[in-house]
Amino acid sequence: MAKMKAVQVPKAGADFEIVEREIPQPGAGQVRIRVQACGICHSDVVTKEGLFPGISYPRVPGHEVAGVIDEVGAGVTAWKKGERVGVGWHGGQDGTCLACRRGDFVNCANGKICGTTYDGGYQEYMVAPVEGLAHMPESLDVAEAAPLMCAGVTTFNALRHSGALPSDLVAVQGIGGLGHLGVQPKSSERMFISTAPQLTLQPSCRNWAARV
Repeated sequence: MAKMKAVQVPKAGADFEIVEREIPQPGAGQVRIRVQACGICHSDVVTKEGLFPGISYPRVPGHEVAGVIDEVGAGVTAWKKGERVGVGWHGGQDGTCLACRRGDFVNCANGKICGTTYDGGYQEYMVAPVEGLAHMPESLDVAEAAPLMCAGVTTFNALRHSGALPSDLVAVQGIGGLGHLGVQPKSSERMFISTAPQLTLQPSCRNWAARV
């Protein structure tokens, strides 16, 4: 079997380790992704420290994945090899529980978390259920796309559901992993940017602050 490199957590609380693994094969309803980029999120600590019940180890973290479908499993018809995709924190749902029947997939009773309930993007190839995939446009750079799968969608949804309209004043508290993305999609809005008093804004953040 062909081999690949992966960064795994051997057990809860242990240090990361670089290992060689066999390239995984997709099962029914799954695709294999050749990972091109994977963002690092603070929520990876859930896997690193074993903060989520029932995590099986060793486990490969990473839920900000951008890549290309390398192989499709049995029964997969809506996706094909060569398509650019992303996988985020919400890594799939069963489609049958009460929450899913209401369309509330993120609260699925048997929901999957990429990098926690199955191996994520800290590896060269990964397998994901088709329910966890998102199309990625050809025009989008993979390094820019990967963080959008978690931090980006989190801030986007917060702004989208806030009721704010163009020219409205909105506040972004903190320019961290999420905040710096929250500043960008609503450039037509006026923003108030708040940072912790002991922190110094990086030059890029100061530029954004100056513009808004």
